[in-house]
Amino acid sequence: MSEEPVVLDRVEGVCGELVLRQVGDDFEIIANGVFIMDTRNGRSERLMVAAVADRMPPGRLLVGGLGVGFSLRAALDHPRVSEVVVVEREDAVIAWNRGPLKSRHGDALADPRARCVAVDLLTWLPASGERFAGICLDIDNGPDWTVTEGNAALYVDAGLDMLAGALEPGGVLAVWSAGVSSAFAARLAARFGPVETLSVPVPRGEPDLVFVTRVPLIASKSPTR
Repeated sequence: MSEEPVVLDRVEGVCGELVLRQVGDDFEIIANGVFIMDTRNGRSERLMVAAVADRMPPGRLLVGGLGVGFSLRAALDHPRVSEVVVVEREDAVIAWNRGPLKSRHGDALADPRARCVAVDLLTWLPASGERFAGICLDIDNGPDWTVTEGNAALYVDAGLDMLAGALEPGGVLAVWSAGVSSAFAARLAARFGPVETLSVPVPRGEPDLVFVTRVPLIASKSPTR
């Protein structure tokens, strides 16, 4: 018999109601009644980070979305990553990662190479002027399934231009998705060039996907859209 979830915290966040609950030894985050993430596996989040860090020039990595901390932990553990900036707009998610979730990722936020920025990525990134060797984007459930409407702006042409502008020459971008998005993959290829799609099977439903691409080492004209 499966264990019943126990609600540990319930708050109003930027996206609406956020709930942290525990099921046995694992934790789940629910936003507006929609399951977002849990601590049961984290394989696709680790794959996303490795896909970027293995391919990027050594340097700084940006993680868009803290989640349950698996991406941050994987980035800190990679030898090519010197610093990780993680941008998370939900204060509760940051607090949970400094509280009950820290046991699942070794208190990654306490690492001196980690910097957590508590703001919306869409607001912070263009204003920051910062550039990175790699960007891992894990916000909502991907291009075609956003919990909050505003996050869709990340996956359109203007959002991709913003991400490209924050990457150093040869920098690598990975985007996590809960399912297939042919339209987004085509848009990504039109902006950056070749796109690699990595697949991670899940117990139920479509596999998780990670789209990986990079900006060229030498500046060239933007691909025709």
